Amino acid sequence: MRTIYLAATAALYLGACTQGPDSPRGFSLPEGDPQAGEAVFIAYQCLACHSLKGYEDTDIAPQLDKKVPLGGDVTKIKTYAELVTSVINPSHKIAMGYKREGYTDEQGQSKMRNYNDVMTVTEMVNLVAFLQPQYQLKPFNRTNYPQYFP
Repeated sequence: MRTIYLAATAALYLGACTQGPDSPRGFSLPEGDPQAGEAVFIAYQCLACHSLKGYEDTDIAPQLDKKVPLGGDVTKIKTYAELVTSVINPSHKIAMGYKREGYTDEQGQSKMRNYNDVMTVTEMVNLVAFLQPQYQLKPFNRTNYPQYFP
């Protein structure tokens, strides 16, 4: 009986994720060009507010105390969808550490400029194609507990 309940609950949750007009099901963007994405990264002056290993820019945007880091070692894969969402809706999901670090305004919204009206879809796709490989998945280090024998 418990197995049936768990299966039914899982089906409801999974079904709810793919139904309705707001569902991302079927949404896909074309493959981007990382080299063109690097040009977008430079042209839109992303380094004014962000830092990325191998790319240096000393100017910090006046509304930020320090730059928002991009790339590097992460413990969770940065998916294509997460990066697209971060570009087109930077306030969608802000990590707790960034809220404390002054990257948000008084309402808790990202201070990142909205690029939706100036960046083309092709530029965004290329930018994400450039950024995604900048993240390296760092394996989770498990704690080696000693074995206790009674």
